[in-house]
Parts: sequence; C-alpha cells; structure tokens
Amino acid sequence: EASKLGYPFSTFQIINISKKNNRDLQGELISEVNSLRKIDRITIKGYEKFPSSYLKRFLNIRKSQVLDLEDINSKINNLNSLTFAKKIRDPEILFQEDSTEVYIYLEKTKSNTFDGFLGFGNNEDTNKIEFDGFLNLNLINNLNYGESFGLFYKSDENEQRTFDIRVELPYLFQSPVGLRANLNIFKKDSTFSNVNQNAKLFLQLNRNNKIFAGIEHIESSNLLNNSINPQINDYNSTYFTTSYEFTFRSSSLLFPVQTYLFVEFGLGNRITESQNINQNSINFSARKIINLNNKNSIYLNVDGDMLFSDNYFFNELSRFGGINSIRGFEENSIFANLYSVLNTEYRYTLSPSIYIHSIADAGYYENDLDNLKEKLFGFGFGFGIVTKAGLLKFNYANGLSENQPFKLNNSKIHISLNAFF
Repeated sequence: EASKLGYPFSTFQIINISKKNNRDLQGELISEVNSLRKIDRITIKGYEKFPSSYLKRFLNIRKSQVLDLEDINSKINNLNSLTFAKKIRDPEILFQEDSTEVYIYLEKTKSNTFDGFLGFGNNEDTNKIEFDGFLNLNLINNLNYGESFGLFYKSDENEQRTFDIRVELPYLFQSPVGLRANLNIFKKDSTFSNVNQNAKLFLQLNRNNKIFAGIEHIESSNLLNNSINPQINDYNSTYFTTSYEFTFRSSSLLFPVQTYLFVEFGLGNRITESQNINQNSINFSARKIINLNNKNSIYLNVDGDMLFSDNYFFNELSRFGGINSIRGFEENSIFANLYSVLNTEYRYTLSPSIYIHSIADAGYYENDLDNLKEKLFGFGFGFGIVTKAGLLKFNYANGLSENQPFKLNNSKIHISLNAFF
C-alpha cells in the first residue's frame, strides 16, 4: 500500500512481540517512511517517436505524478487498444538519490491497411456475370502523431461511383480535443451527384469513449431534366450533428474490434429554389463479438439510418446493400429514407489464423417515394484467413425479400483482402 502511495522504500517491522492471551499476540509496529517518489523523467525505448500526446492523454502517464509501478504496468497494457504500438517488455524504474526515471519499452507496429474486394453475380435481365469492387486505404500514425487518413473508392454494377476521404487528428495541441473531417462524392450514372462535407470536433473522454459536435453540408446536383424524373432535384442541406462513439479493441488479428458503438443525431434543413424544409436524421452502428470459448464466437452487427422530412427526393435517400451491409444483394442497390440491418455470424476458429462462419442477415427499409416497406434476408457462409499479405475474406450469400422466392442465381460471391503494411 505504501508503494502505491509513492513510498516504495518504506520499511515496516514488528518488535516486542508478546502473548496477550491464549489466542492473540501483541507487539509494536515500527515504520520508516522515506521521501515521496514522483516521476521526474519518462524515457521511451524502442519507439522513441511515440506520440507524447498519447503518453499524456491516452495512457495518462506524465511527469510529477506519484510513482505507482503497478498502476503504470496496468496503463501500459492499455496499448492493446491502439493499432500502431505495442509493449515489448514491462516498464522499469531507475531510482537515483534525487530523481526517479521511468523506462517504457514499446514497438511501432504495422497499422496501415489496404482493403479491397471483387464481387460477381448473375444479372437477371442479361443473364451475364457482372463485376463490382472497391479499394479502401487507411494510413495510421505515419507522422508519429496518432493521426489517420482514409481513402475509399467504389465502383459497382449499378454504374455508381463513390469517392471518400477521411482525416482524423487526435489530441490537438496536447489537449483531449481532436478533429475528424470527411469528404464524400457519390455519382449515380448520369442521374445525379452528391457532395457531402462534414467536420467534427471530438472530446476524447478516455481511451474508449468519444463525444462529437460538428456540421455537415450536402450539395446535390440533378444531372437529368426535371421533367424526366421529378423525384430528383437540386438541393443543399446543412445539419448540426452530435454523436457518441465507443470502441474496445483486442490484440486478435482475426477479430481486432470486440465492441463498437456509434450514434449520431442531426438537426438541419434542406433548401431548394422553392422550398426550405426542416429535417432530422439519426445514424447508428453497433458491433459485438460474444466469445463462447476459445474456438466458438457469435458476431452481431446492427446498422441503421433514418431521415425525417415532410417529403423526400430520390437523390437524398440512403443507399445500402452488399458486403458491408446486407449480404447477398448488389452494392448500394437499395434506396431508403429509413433502414436497419442486422448481420449475424456464428464463427468457428480453426487456428489463430483461420476461421469459418455462417451468414444470416435481416433488414427492413422504407422508401416513402415508392410507398415501399419491405423486409430483406441474406443467408450464406464464408471464411477468413490471415496470410502474409493480410486478412483474406470470402463470402457466399443469397439475398431475398419477403415476397420473393429463393433463386440460386441471385447469389453473390465476395472476396476481400485487408493487407497490413
């Protein structure tokens, strides 16, 4: 207990021990408490450029705090929540007559990822095989600041193109405040294009929790004549958003994110040449891995998006479907003003680098423009393998709606590779 309070060299001794009665002994406790020890210097070994803001804010280890070696060890173990550094040995303390120095041994890890997939399936109209795919590049901590940069491009069989850039800067000026910014450009054949820009300031409450406040602006352009499709219109939307994010990571290569939760609320309006309409939005995402034992686990994922408005344009509806949504459907083939998707997998780990899993997805969406309210289902199987190049995933799934009979030729095969470098 004295060591936890900053007195590691304190001594305690019991003297003059005598018998008090048939059951008890008594004696005198003599203690010698040396001077209080605080951290005077912190030295990083192995990864000398480890971001100082993460040492101060994420690990909460700083100069002048009372020395508690057990507490320091516990905090260093929290590096499992980071993707770009890990502990290579326990910390050590150098005691000198007038100073105390803490040595922390870290190693920089490969945290950049390159993800892509190739999907193909049978077109019901042409009876020909069609291909789709995407590229997803994430660069993390390349400047030794803890920053992240993401570049995403997707092209699918519906002649849809998505280009997305994401930047996150944590612990600005050594403070717990960070910045997340995003630019998203979506173009649907020659029908319309959307440009979405948003910026959020976030407060890092601790290593797992963040709260956000931001602004989002959407500009949409009708690429057709309005007389051809009156459901598509030029508009500008602005939202003020607030959100919460929780992330819990593990050191597993196969399943690094054990728990994730994100909820965002938006208040704003949509402006056209003739209207100014108030709109509200809700976006949420939650993932959880339930470990039954060392080999068996259950994966649950829920995603949803809701837009509340007096009326809707086709070019402002949410888009979902595909490998990162409800599997067995074409990428971004379903448009909705409200949707929710549940992904479930039963996973069996054959080895630390190989697992197989089932696919059982369910979804519900509403499209008020077309007066649609429909349930969707996806079933299949897949596997994942950690290779020298990265994590290779294979999914086979068949999608159907509640009023649609099962057809084998509606199946989709998706292959993706998440490479670390």
